[in-house]
Amino acid sequence: MKNQTNSAILQPGLDVARRYFLRDCGYGLGKMALASLLTNGATRIASAAPSAGPLAVRQPHFEPSAKRVIQLFMAGAPSQLELFDQKPLLTKLEGSPLPPSVIGDQRYAFIRSDASVLGPRFKFSKHGASGAEISEALPHLSKIVDDVCMIRSVHTDQFNHAPAQLFFNTGFGQPGRPSLGSWVLYGLGAETENLPAYVVMTNSGGLSGGAALWSSGFLPTLYTGTPFRSQGDPILNVSTPPGISQQQQQATYSLINDLNRERLGVVGDPEIATRMASFEMAARLQTSAPELMNLSGESKSTLELYGVDPAKPSFARSCLLARRMIERGVRFANVYHNGWDAHSNVEGNVRSNAKATDQASAALVTDLKQRGLLDDTLVVWGGEFGRTPMVETNPALGRSLGRDHHPQAYTVWMAGGGIRPGMSIGKTDDFGFNIVEDPVHVHDLQATILHCLGFDHERLTYHHAGRDFRLTDVHGNVVRQILS
Repeated sequence: MKNQTNSAILQPGLDVARRYFLRDCGYGLGKMALASLLTNGATRIASAAPSAGPLAVRQPHFEPSAKRVIQLFMAGAPSQLELFDQKPLLTKLEGSPLPPSVIGDQRYAFIRSDASVLGPRFKFSKHGASGAEISEALPHLSKIVDDVCMIRSVHTDQFNHAPAQLFFNTGFGQPGRPSLGSWVLYGLGAETENLPAYVVMTNSGGLSGGAALWSSGFLPTLYTGTPFRSQGDPILNVSTPPGISQQQQQATYSLINDLNRERLGVVGDPEIATRMASFEMAARLQTSAPELMNLSGESKSTLELYGVDPAKPSFARSCLLARRMIERGVRFANVYHNGWDAHSNVEGNVRSNAKATDQASAALVTDLKQRGLLDDTLVVWGGEFGRTPMVETNPALGRSLGRDHHPQAYTVWMAGGGIRPGMSIGKTDDFGFNIVEDPVHVHDLQATILHCLGFDHERLTYHHAGRDFRLTDVHGNVVRQILS
């Protein structure tokens, strides 16, 4: 029989024995059900004991500098030219086209290659002991620049939002690959039994990449990110339905579990084990989720630091919840903020989105540092690509003073978890168009994140469809100059 989780083909006798063992030994709601399935050749990590379950804590390849990740993803692509990459020459050239020698054969979706230059809409100044140049649109980040590392030379292979968001989060421009959080959970296991180890929070509005951004892809579904809602029940279908007693609910759980356990013993399908584990987690979440979401225990100074109104959903509330999650053992927290796609009125777009995210992003770093958590928590801030130095104007579409997509160069910042603070690397040309110093590909970022977590990105693999897959595909180099 060919094993459905990509491990080695089992001998018939061993397979039968394993089935009866799983069926008769009472593992407890799926906690151990995937153990032999996941440790029989699929895992390329320094794994836990052979009897451990699929979410058991595992040791990485080498000593990590980070134990967990909080990713602040700015969907829609923030304009680096308004936020991080000061280009005075663009102000001088505003209204004139860029030299053809700069643009080369680059083509764009919404503007001509000879579109006029648009100068930065905000002033820049130097901050901190590091002297990092930051836009006036980010007053809070300006105060903590000595705690973060600015990477101003990130580039990607993808031009449009959905593929680029997928590429950043999964290493591939099409749906179907495991997300970064799924790879982390697969490699390290879970430190909590009361909350999902991989949690996702989004603001209003849909994401171009959709749920594929936190999918487990071809990894077992157990490693998929769990979305937390900003209003109402934090997780759908967890609360007890009206009119159902605790006894009735428990009896239902027990019956479903018995049926799933029996079926698992017959067919060995890992998705059945995932379903069992989900029921077990749902029962625990009825207590743990409300406690997590209740901010009444947070001090007034903490709420003011983030700019949180506990009664209202916001990016700030999500950042505070992300800190509370990692305190409770969550391994990977994704916080998505949508709305940065500035095809028109880039100034207004950046002003609005910076106002919604700047204070909380900086507060998260400050709060983690004050609590002694920043040293082993990696914070990553960035979007899917950058914006053009040329203006987008289209009266037919009602667009003016905007910027188009620019995959050639943009900025990401990182903090904590083994990243050198107060450092800036990377440089673009005087037009902000091409990278001229220390290029960092998205695969390089992914390799670096995994390195901070203790993994050789070339060895963290999963055998699927006849070959070993990894997050970075066949690319990626650790950006060692930013490591502390």
